[in-house]
Amino acid sequence: MRFLPAGESGVLIHLDNLDQVLALHASLQDSPPAGIVEMVPAAETLMIIFDRRMTTAERLAAAIASRNVQGSAQGSGRVVEIPVRYDGQDLDDVASLTGLSRDEVIARHTGTNWRAAFAGFAPGFCYLSGGDRALEVPRRSSPRTAIPPGSVALAGLFSAVYPKESPGGWQIIGTTPQPMWDLDRDPPAWLMPGDEVRFVDLAAQPKEFPRPAPAPDPPAPEKPDARLDVLAAPFPLLLQDGGRQGKLAQGVSASGAVDQGALRALNRLLGNPPGTAALELIGGGIRLRATAACEIALTGAPRIVTIEGGAKYPSHAAIPLDAGDVLRIGPPSGGMYGYLGSRGGFEVAPVLDSAATDTLAHLGPAPLTAGGWVGLARARADAIAPPLDPPSLPQPGDVVEIDVVMGPRADWFPPEIRSRLTDQDWTVTQQSSRIGKRLEGEAPLIRDDSTELPSEATLTGAIQVPHSGQPVLFLADHPLTGGYPVIAVVAAHHLDLAAQLPPGAKLRFRALAPFAPIIPSQEEDQS
Repeated sequence: MRFLPAGESGVLIHLDNLDQVLALHASLQDSPPAGIVEMVPAAETLMIIFDRRMTTAERLAAAIASRNVQGSAQGSGRVVEIPVRYDGQDLDDVASLTGLSRDEVIARHTGTNWRAAFAGFAPGFCYLSGGDRALEVPRRSSPRTAIPPGSVALAGLFSAVYPKESPGGWQIIGTTPQPMWDLDRDPPAWLMPGDEVRFVDLAAQPKEFPRPAPAPDPPAPEKPDARLDVLAAPFPLLLQDGGRQGKLAQGVSASGAVDQGALRALNRLLGNPPGTAALELIGGGIRLRATAACEIALTGAPRIVTIEGGAKYPSHAAIPLDAGDVLRIGPPSGGMYGYLGSRGGFEVAPVLDSAATDTLAHLGPAPLTAGGWVGLARARADAIAPPLDPPSLPQPGDVVEIDVVMGPRADWFPPEIRSRLTDQDWTVTQQSSRIGKRLEGEAPLIRDDSTELPSEATLTGAIQVPHSGQPVLFLADHPLTGGYPVIAVVAAHHLDLAAQLPPGAKLRFRALAPFAPIIPSQEEDQS
């Protein structure tokens, strides 16, 4: 058992194999040490996210190191059958790679009871283990940009079903009509860790599988009398809040505002409860019309707000609006993301207990564009607070220092390559989004060793290094798991600042300490 640092609130535990991961996961679920917040199992690792107010990484490691991981974890006892049409575009390639015929591939895929092991990169994507080892195949050398939902696939020793259209490099051998993710179900995921899974060949089995009834189109919501109408939005406006906490085990990332500090400041300013949903803005040229009297405010990247035919206001102060007032919101003077809220909040239906729009998983309220609207909830709120000083946020060309915690996979890079992370400036490219900041440096972090990393959990702030050596700094909508090594994780106190870096800004990483595995504490009381 090896304990590796994953930011300031994470421990990545590396074990010998998946059986040990699942056994440890089951043990910690049954009797968790104090301070554990969430756990994310993967192929050879278990990510532990902990509360720093309750424990430390060293104490947590000591409490876990003595656990028995040699036993086998018990399954849920649920048996799930998945009907498959073996018509995948990679079926012939899989046959060639394995030395089997098409029929033998199908027979071995259906002749094995698979086990749902852990959630994958998207809600409803579940890694299935325990299949016939003859079906072990590598990922495609060139990933596809779009794999249709329902695609049944193989990669390494795993099988899986893609729940929605997404990019991916797995070998596609068939399709299933069974939806893997449906928000009208409870839980939405068709497969849960511990399930026993059997694939059934629809061409060979006379058994009829009930087809799920297509979900009816939801009725169009009625426009409330009190709302903000979107008249112009060059970039979509996203509803964001504190995020979906506690759902990583279901394959659902937290998402939420990329600058949580700006969201908290906004709600304090308006007298709203913490985490109340707001509109996340990028760019300028935004025009909104109020249909009822209300008070709004903007925080985050500083902007000038103009009431057409009236006064100009700075951000970070409450602005009273009358019915019919049209707001014109300019571009930021620094930073990238801004937040617009209303006193009493917005009327928005939560999805999985949150109003956050997850742009990778396609969860939450739809993005707002011209012609859209958001209702004013007018919920109970406290008094409006005094104006705040707008923050000084970076502009294109500025160089910003960002603190990082080295690891968990810093030792995958030789020292001379690892030092490049902190010895040069990295430029934020235009290919950046809420999923992550794509960075570019003159000296890429290219490893000579081409060994692939089995998929493992990633955190917000993780700096992942793909084969190109040009890092990606993960933000709120990052994938839950990844197959590239994470060299470092942004320190919690700099996450908001990192999110606000606009394209063209430069950042220089500063390691808080050299990389080192976590040594379990010698304290006696570890529980």
